[in-house]
Amino acid sequence: MTAFGGNIRNYIGGQLVDPLSGKYFDCENPATGAVYAQVPDSDARDLELAVTAAHDAAAGWRDMGAQARAAIMHKLADLMEQRIDDFAMAECVDNGKPLSLARGMDIPRSINNLRFFADLGTQFRGQEFTSEKSFSYTLRQPYGVVATISPWNLPLLLFTWKLAPALASGNCVIAKPSEVTPMTAYLMSALATEAGCPAGVLNVLHGRGAQIGAAITSHPRIPAISFTGGTVTGRGIYQAASAQLKKVSLELGGKNPTVIFDDANHDLSLQGAKMAGFTNQGQICLCGSRILVQQDIYKKFRDEFVAQVKEISIGDPLAPDTLMGAMVSKQHMEKVLGYIDLAQQEGGKILVGGNRRIVQGRCANGYFIEPTVIEGLPAQCRTNQEEIFGPVVTLMPFRDEDEAVEIANSTQYGLAASIWTENSDRAKRVAARIDSGIVWINCWNMRDLRTPFGGMKNSGVGREGGMHALEFFTEEKTICRPAA
Repeated sequence: MTAFGGNIRNYIGGQLVDPLSGKYFDCENPATGAVYAQVPDSDARDLELAVTAAHDAAAGWRDMGAQARAAIMHKLADLMEQRIDDFAMAECVDNGKPLSLARGMDIPRSINNLRFFADLGTQFRGQEFTSEKSFSYTLRQPYGVVATISPWNLPLLLFTWKLAPALASGNCVIAKPSEVTPMTAYLMSALATEAGCPAGVLNVLHGRGAQIGAAITSHPRIPAISFTGGTVTGRGIYQAASAQLKKVSLELGGKNPTVIFDDANHDLSLQGAKMAGFTNQGQICLCGSRILVQQDIYKKFRDEFVAQVKEISIGDPLAPDTLMGAMVSKQHMEKVLGYIDLAQQEGGKILVGGNRRIVQGRCANGYFIEPTVIEGLPAQCRTNQEEIFGPVVTLMPFRDEDEAVEIANSTQYGLAASIWTENSDRAKRVAARIDSGIVWINCWNMRDLRTPFGGMKNSGVGREGGMHALEFFTEEKTICRPAA
């Protein structure tokens, strides 16, 4: 296993290689503020090598067949599983999240992504249509070479979430992980050859989004791109790709509501709102950052919620009892703190948190923020309209279903929502009316990988998950002949 730290390298044509420029930039451990690795500053020349390698390998990977591709993907998953503690530690150091979260969620789910799509690829079929005059059938054929660009918040989980269906459907891949959190993608690429992945099938390029990411987006020999990240960046990718009529999938930002009715199970809704607000330091696109509580229970819920948030353990990500680790970078910490200042300028009252947390010991220079709860803000203020992407939630009361839906739908986003009520008819009504790609009832972040995943409005374009992901990475061809 390649040790993490030192120089990260690109993976092109089956080899770990340095960037052609010879240039690197620093990668920090956000829990300590210390530089611990160097990231390749890749550019268009590195991309050209990767595209050539991918195109050279495309026919062989396509013709290998789904079963053989699945065997290689399962072997890669096996190798990662054997090194799960190394991957979890790398994710913790790279991202700042608690080691327990990386070990319990991020890495197991990353491995499961590979296994799930490997198996699903063997079941991927076209359709048949028969009429009195004709017999038609469809073929789903890979593009050949595709690109994936993944974010920093769930680095390996979302890297594999995109990579796995692209490979399973028969494509060679140019994959760019976030330059902020590159380590686990690098460790995975170091295992690809051992897993039996043919040279050129998987290519991992590290570097800055404005440089190598932009080059990937505009490259004429990459016909399809799957991106997860911020809405502003996604809009730029969409515009650039449209000039070449590229196929694009975008999973973008969210400003998700957690809607709690007065008949909800009190303890479960408290726990659910806390998990939705602060898991992974609030750095998940699915986090419920706007908590809407029916007015008859608002005060009781608020007081008990604040009491529970005060008990959240924030500190060294390596400590076993830590529930909240560091923000991913100093820049992002400052952005989130700026939004907390904005909330107070807009008239919000901070009920708990609101400050940078200084953690004693080795993490004294780390980028920590206290879990923060704010009330007294109108639905239309910037704090309640813009994605903060940190451990910051707002509380808002509502009167009835109509007002709850109106507030829930009042932002430019439509990614996720959760509804808490013991009335199943109400749950169904409200779920149908909320403009979100996924709505949870009496739960949060419960996922079935077979279901479609994606957002409405400015939260994205297209759907991922299950057969939807395999369909995105393939072209459908209809073949027709006269009926026998």
